[in-house]
Amino acid sequence: MAGTTPRILERLNSLPNDRLAGIRRGVEKESLRVLTDCHLALTPHPAALGSALTHPCITTDFSESQVELITGVHGSAESCLEELTRIHQFVYRAIEDERLWVASMPCRLPPDAQIPIARYGTSNIGRAKSVYRVGIGHRYGRRMQTISGIHYNWSMPGIGTADYFALIRNFRRRAFLLIYLFGASPAVDASFVADRQHSLQPLAEGTFGRLHATSLRMGRLGYQSNAQAALAVSYNCLESYAASLHEAMVRPYPAYEAIGVQGDDGEYRQLSTTLLQIENEFYGTIRPKRVINKGERPLHALRERGVEYIEVRCMDLDPFVPVGIAPATARFLDIFLLHCLLADSPPDTPDECAALARNQEAVSARGREPGLRLERDGHEVSLVEWGQELLDEFVPIAARLDARVGGTDHHEALEAARAALADPSKLPSARVLAAMATEFAGSHLDFVRSCSEATRRALLGLEWSDAAAGHFHALAEASRREQAVVEASDRLSFEAFRQHYLSPRQLQP
Repeated sequence: MAGTTPRILERLNSLPNDRLAGIRRGVEKESLRVLTDCHLALTPHPAALGSALTHPCITTDFSESQVELITGVHGSAESCLEELTRIHQFVYRAIEDERLWVASMPCRLPPDAQIPIARYGTSNIGRAKSVYRVGIGHRYGRRMQTISGIHYNWSMPGIGTADYFALIRNFRRRAFLLIYLFGASPAVDASFVADRQHSLQPLAEGTFGRLHATSLRMGRLGYQSNAQAALAVSYNCLESYAASLHEAMVRPYPAYEAIGVQGDDGEYRQLSTTLLQIENEFYGTIRPKRVINKGERPLHALRERGVEYIEVRCMDLDPFVPVGIAPATARFLDIFLLHCLLADSPPDTPDECAALARNQEAVSARGREPGLRLERDGHEVSLVEWGQELLDEFVPIAARLDARVGGTDHHEALEAARAALADPSKLPSARVLAAMATEFAGSHLDFVRSCSEATRRALLGLEWSDAAAGHFHALAEASRREQAVVEASDRLSFEAFRQHYLSPRQLQP
């Protein structure tokens, strides 16, 4: 295949400018709080940041030690990352002597039981969020949950639910290219794999990895689950997708039944004994999403009102970029996602889904291995050749996006990807290993600590106005007041709330 197919060109040319102008994106970025000695900060979520339950742009993910920074919805990559930068500036001024860890794979971790679960106050919904995290700690281990990443949310006007699912199917087929081009987690500290079976190689004292890895985060060491591997989710339509998740959230799973909902001490150990406690427990490189109403289950919202946007979940933190994602990367994602939307998207099959899982593992573990071949339509194909075909198809899409806004930024993002595909030493994963080897005696911790310190200096060195400070202080105070209102409004016991929230009726449209 050479160049863009006539069908994609026809669809691209038929897109009116107002729909391209209506593309929206937002970022959710996770980072661990760490001490200067690279150990995980075990302190509570800083009070100055506001309420993790109700703050619109600063919360926590799995752990009290893991902040999540959330932008609003933006019409350009530039404005989105400008907001992400401002949020970082505020956070760095609030965490005092701590640092934000700039890598996806974690810092030096304590024993599993000492990793603090995120807390959201005394309300029923706040307790449910914590109990859910206690549950995934029991199910998968707390260390796995300390892995951090970037989630890229994307939408375009005029797209229906079926179109979004077609996009998702194509994304899953081509996600190998994003993992290859932007994976930045080829190594990890020994504390992450302590007392755990793994196939990593020792790279230095206290550091393990793989010489050709791109993203350990997206491989077997990352967000993988043997239990979920048996979950056959089809992305052919909303109905098949919803039915798969519905079944997983109502069917008890023997290993989780053994854990129990409550321990002998009465403390909650998980929300339920089903294969998935809630929708967010389902791992994947991409998710269909919908903004939910208060108390509403995400699956109910999807079934009732359809898909509103998609969430890309396979992007590592880039340790060479202060906010973890470069503007060029965001522009490449816009090109990539628009291509996924415009290209033909045949239905998936169980055999194809299994092949895609094997491709993901191969690229994550050994993506830069010379001559690596992947599976496509029942045949083997060179990763580089497949990637070149895709980049060739992206050319007119980048040109159209540039024509709309002026300049050549999308073309330059595409050419940077082409250069990295041709020369693997330019890939973030290769640059991480090279910097570790040449400057830090192979130490993953020392490399990331240096990048984290440089990031802190860079962000604290940017202009910071009294107006910006006042804005974020007001958001923090408002979030604390809102949490108090939520806590005062509860009328049910937690157990009654839990049973109501998890009722299968709540999943129906």
